[in-house]
Amino acid sequence: MKTSDFDFDLPPELIAQIPTQERSQSRLLRLDGVIGGLADGQFADFSQFLKAGDLLVFNDTRVIKARLFGVKDSGGKLEVLVERVLDERHALAHIRASHAPKPGSGLLLAGEIAATVEERQGELYRLRFAGETPLLDLLEQYGSLPLPPYITHAPEALDETRYQTVYARQPGAVAAPTAGLHFDPAMLETLEKMGVRTAYVTLHVGAGTFQPVRVEDIAEHHMHSEWYTVPQRTVDSIRLAKAEGGRVMAVGTTSLRALESAAAGGELEAGSGETNIFIFPGYRFKVVERLLTNFHLPKSTLLMLVSAFGGMENIRNAYRHAVENRYRFFSYGDAMLIERQQ
Repeated sequence: MKTSDFDFDLPPELIAQIPTQERSQSRLLRLDGVIGGLADGQFADFSQFLKAGDLLVFNDTRVIKARLFGVKDSGGKLEVLVERVLDERHALAHIRASHAPKPGSGLLLAGEIAATVEERQGELYRLRFAGETPLLDLLEQYGSLPLPPYITHAPEALDETRYQTVYARQPGAVAAPTAGLHFDPAMLETLEKMGVRTAYVTLHVGAGTFQPVRVEDIAEHHMHSEWYTVPQRTVDSIRLAKAEGGRVMAVGTTSLRALESAAAGGELEAGSGETNIFIFPGYRFKVVERLLTNFHLPKSTLLMLVSAFGGMENIRNAYRHAVENRYRFFSYGDAMLIERQQ
């Protein structure tokens, strides 16, 4: 299977640069993966596709202000994007600079934060931050929101709230789990009153989610690693929903990847760890029947994942339909509800 199999033409003006005025004002395209049927709708009507006993699984990660600008001790300018906070003093980070910093070199970030490059780990650098202030607090005070590369404006006040789900609790992501951005408190309250259940996983989305697949044979692609947690109460909620005839829906590809990682041994089990699971057509899903997601980048691993879930030809037709009908794409774009093909 080739990366070019997942390419499509996307007019630049369909890449959403700002969110809708209200979270639930997005459009919703429904795909029945079994028969390939498509239906246009509005996310405000999302509750119509659920019933009492159904279960939604959300990713409760919280986006951190992971981008810092500064200088090397040699005086050269650089940009740091924290990929993962390891503890209160250490992080793995991407560094953009005219010359790669060497281990042992010092950095001054945001004019206030001293850090040292300890070592290089592949494409990332392990940094040690000086002082007594916990790293997450430093980032909150001095960092900036890491908007995706296809959003062209600098982070603004609106992005501080809208590039974050209303249920975000666990800080650590450098990209939002964007399917969840459509939910507002009123929608969640409506679902609760209907008897729709909710459960949570955590997957700290990394910057690698935006990286293109650089090999033509997708089997040769290696996914970036991300940290996930699936609590026992979520496992119990999924088992209960299935036992009572409810349908389980992953809200976002990150929730789906966390669940499938936790079910890698055949049965869904609670736990935490690193995952670099790569889902593409031919994969057999173990946990969920439905997926809510946004529209994804051409040639991306996320497009490969939804193609595995809804069927390659079905997804091709759905994306062609979305382009023709001027749906908004990517993080601030519209939503898609997929019923699993198999």
